[in-house]
Amino acid sequence: MRQLGKIHCEEINKDDNAPWIIFFHGYGADCNDLASLGNVISTKKTYNWLFPNGHLEVPIGPAWMGRAWWPIDMMEIQRSMESGIARDFSNESPKGLEKARDLAFEMIRQMKVPWNQIILGGFSQGAMLATELYLNAPETPKGLVLMSGTLLNQDKWKALLPNRMGQKFFQSHGEADKVLGFKQAQKLETLLTQNGMKGSLMSFRGGHEIPQQVLNKIGEYVNSLD
Repeated sequence: MRQLGKIHCEEINKDDNAPWIIFFHGYGADCNDLASLGNVISTKKTYNWLFPNGHLEVPIGPAWMGRAWWPIDMMEIQRSMESGIARDFSNESPKGLEKARDLAFEMIRQMKVPWNQIILGGFSQGAMLATELYLNAPETPKGLVLMSGTLLNQDKWKALLPNRMGQKFFQSHGEADKVLGFKQAQKLETLLTQNGMKGSLMSFRGGHEIPQQVLNKIGEYVNSLD
């Protein structure tokens, strides 16, 4: 474990001169949730990996606590899943997003790694945070990996996208995702591509998850950036 600013992180440091991949976990998980990906995603070149731990502790079950980047209304998510109508967050800016962004920026500042040597990514809530960081970064990061994320801050993100014109992104989403709907993932893909970024949504038969075919494609995407 390594502490950077106020964020504790799991890291895989293979080469001090190699670029970094930073993956942010989803709501209720922790830094260990995605840490295995650093050993199963195949890349041609050496990469270091960083898996930050959400700064908030949140209850996710009886006597069971997880981590998060900002609070969410779990009951509302549950009602949405039961109704079969996925929530649309495209015009929302979650309370706590800016704080999470600022803490993550300080974490990256303390890494002392150039932005063009950092690939940002994440799963679910972590993918939303990664997008927010990627678009607001003072310089263009090396890449963006979005696993089962969704569209937030539509107007603000659209205004920032011209600064990332021509940059490649990777996005995946399960067609049967009941937590964050597939249609909202398509809206995110449309926003990114219609405003100058290069990439496409990789769909798969499944729900809110990261299947092996996604991991294979992430490796291909990372290799395409070199």
